[in-house]
Amino acid sequence: MNIDSLPNYSVRELNKAIGTLLERGFAPRFLLTASVSKSQLKKGHLWLSLSDGEASITAVVWSSQLQKIAFRPSEGDGIVVVGKLNFWELRANLVVQVLDLRPSISTVLRQFEIVKALLLKEGLIDVGRRRALPGYPKSIGILTSVPSSALSDMLRTAKERWPLTRLFIIPISVQGSGAKKIQSVLKSLSSSLKVLAIEAIVIARGGGSREDLMSFDNEELCRELAHFPVPVVTGLGHEDDLTVADLVADHRAATPTAAIVDLLPSLKTAQDNCLQRRERLNDYFIWLIRRERQRLLDRTKVWEIQSPVSLIQKKRETLIQKYQLLKALSPERWLSRGFSIVRNCFGRPIHSIHDIAEQEKLIIQLSDGHFDSRVDKIH
Repeated sequence: MNIDSLPNYSVRELNKAIGTLLERGFAPRFLLTASVSKSQLKKGHLWLSLSDGEASITAVVWSSQLQKIAFRPSEGDGIVVVGKLNFWELRANLVVQVLDLRPSISTVLRQFEIVKALLLKEGLIDVGRRRALPGYPKSIGILTSVPSSALSDMLRTAKERWPLTRLFIIPISVQGSGAKKIQSVLKSLSSSLKVLAIEAIVIARGGGSREDLMSFDNEELCRELAHFPVPVVTGLGHEDDLTVADLVADHRAATPTAAIVDLLPSLKTAQDNCLQRRERLNDYFIWLIRRERQRLLDRTKVWEIQSPVSLIQKKRETLIQKYQLLKALSPERWLSRGFSIVRNCFGRPIHSIHDIAEQEKLIIQLSDGHFDSRVDKIH
């Protein structure tokens, strides 16, 4: 080997060459998926030991960047880092400079299961606790980021479905770990519900990764939602995304727009119902009028039958019939046909020979008068 042909470096020159090589030959920005094996805050900087189970590397979040990152990883958390290589020439030390970081899906799902199990045990996740949504709410609160496409869709849908409902827009941070801020907004809002006459609230966030919804798995935030004074509707992420906030809410919608659809009545449906009710009322009143008219006709007939003139006429006919019957059965008629009426001296009619005795005086009545007689012999 010819030593004279080999490049000659000092330590600093070698480290500088390595640094230059890394800057030219490696991506200026990259994603790194790892687990946090150690987390330590020194002089405002966050130092992390990252591992994939086989290899490890050191990462740092400078204090200036740390203030912009809401998520604070703990040991054992899975994270996704947006970073770049940082090589120090004086010590030949290579670290990953973290520009941004967020929890990995494994960390998100782990927190979801932990908080879910805890709230299930306490009874805060229970179908029986869910309250019915108001049928025609006068006012509702919408908690979402402002401005956002989700809010625009919700406002448009609310105007189309039920423009009579007042909408109170409460801006919240729905990106990253904003659970404490959302919790603070909810506490402040709960004290103003009566003044604003809010009957339900919607917590909404547009589409994104499941990691972006991690704040809605926060234990304290979910407790606040579970005990909120009015019904809570969630419309977080996509239809397949499920958070603990969805489980403690009174109603879960697949999307923010679906949350408004589920909460507000349909103007078209209400109009159709009004038309149907008007038709049913019209049919009912027509039937009612016909029934009352027929009842009046029936009563008129009854009054005609039971009028004083008719009653007098009926009474007259009855009296005539009775008079004719009495006349037909009267003693005078029988007397006129040759019959007579026999009475004793006391005027009582004689019905049998046992009612008389010999030599008894009798009165015989004929059609034109009467005469006296005496009993000679009884046969």
